[in-house]
Amino acid sequence: MLIVGLTGGIGAGKSTVANMFAQLGALTIDADQLARAAIEPGSSGFDEVIAEFSAKILTDGDIDRQKLGKIVFKDADKRKKLEAIIHPRVQEALAQRIKSLSPGDVLVYEIPLLVETGAAEKFDYIITVESDIENRLDRLFERGMDEDEAERRIAAQASQAEREAVADRVIINDGDRAELFAECARIWESELNASR
Repeated sequence: MLIVGLTGGIGAGKSTVANMFAQLGALTIDADQLARAAIEPGSSGFDEVIAEFSAKILTDGDIDRQKLGKIVFKDADKRKKLEAIIHPRVQEALAQRIKSLSPGDVLVYEIPLLVETGAAEKFDYIITVESDIENRLDRLFERGMDEDEAERRIAAQASQAEREAVADRVIINDGDRAELFAECARIWESELNASR
């Protein structure tokens, strides 16, 4: 089996690339989805987050990720406290998924904070998706982020140079979807699927 870490700056197109690898035959897991599951109502993670950040972050009984994001991306200490709650649970969930893999499987794990969490050594192969800053900002604005929030989130992440330093392959996502898919297909055939 092959465990691939897929990272990149926010707004660069990681999820799009993950979906393309899934179309090509990879199994995919999104760290953000595992993180959401780690703090669902009824979980110990939910209780810890509420104890740390108070019920002000709730909307209709659920953690409002936008409210929580606005708090933690303004305050590095609060972000570290949230990560200390979520990251161990995400790592455990990933370990359980990896145990269920079969020989020959290619797992693409979408992990925005690969560099920041020191997770590079956990992967057989690392891909980073990068994009021009204007394109990234445009994509974040389309998601409803304002400029201040987008810039804070970008600043909270590792730099492009830091991601590229640990990557086996860099995908530049500044063209159209057809070009991006063609690049994913080349990587799949020559490097990911070829290793099976």
